[in-house]
Amino acid sequence: MNKSSFFIIGQHAVIEALRNPKRKVLRVFLTEESKKNIHRKSPKKNLLENVKVYFKTKKELDKYSTKENLLHQGYVAEVEHIEKPILKDFIKEKKETTLVCLDGVTDPRNIGSLIRSAASFKIDGIIIKERNFPNESKLMYKAASGSMEYMNIFEVSNINSTLKNLKNKNFWVYGFDGCGDKDFTDIKWQGNNVLLFGSEGFGMHEHTSKYADFLVKIEIDKKIESLNISNSAAIVFHHLSYLKKTVD
Repeated sequence: MNKSSFFIIGQHAVIEALRNPKRKVLRVFLTEESKKNIHRKSPKKNLLENVKVYFKTKKELDKYSTKENLLHQGYVAEVEHIEKPILKDFIKEKKETTLVCLDGVTDPRNIGSLIRSAASFKIDGIIIKERNFPNESKLMYKAASGSMEYMNIFEVSNINSTLKNLKNKNFWVYGFDGCGDKDFTDIKWQGNNVLLFGSEGFGMHEHTSKYADFLVKIEIDKKIESLNISNSAAIVFHHLSYLKKTVD
């Protein structure tokens, strides 16, 4: 295995990696049935044309997923990292940009699920602290269900300085907090926005929340303390997607 490579597992994660021209797939380990399924899903293009393919039994593939207790579904791939996008270059080329910023969110399953929702509702990109991003996590790739291939992920060294720079570039920063002043659906979502989410257990760091122009909340039944971070984000993403459709 190359130093720059790592393994991902699961049907959607592996197939979408094969479809992504920016992703170098070094090897795939498949069962006979999963190979047939790849050809069924892509009858016009042979996704395995330039890839080393090894056929294994499901039991032989278990060694790639036992540690994380995940279902590989007959799909394992060794892949290389995609070239990281640069935030300052990206925002130069975009108008009406919506970015998500994750402050202290570290759980791979939550990050993967959030990336899946963000890709589904056409969020432009996700900002995350470099050392908090589990960029080789099988669990994250499995939870993202192939969406890792379609989401701009901006790994930054400092969240606070990144938010400060974005504010200087005419971005509004909305911090999501259970004690927010307004429900997020009461906001007129226009222009360039950053959706700032803290961790499920601790919320935003106090020093990071100071960079929020507004604190908003998701109204839920008072008997329920909070929502999972990925569920909260999905609710917000869907609402913003709906608003954009009504404007367009």
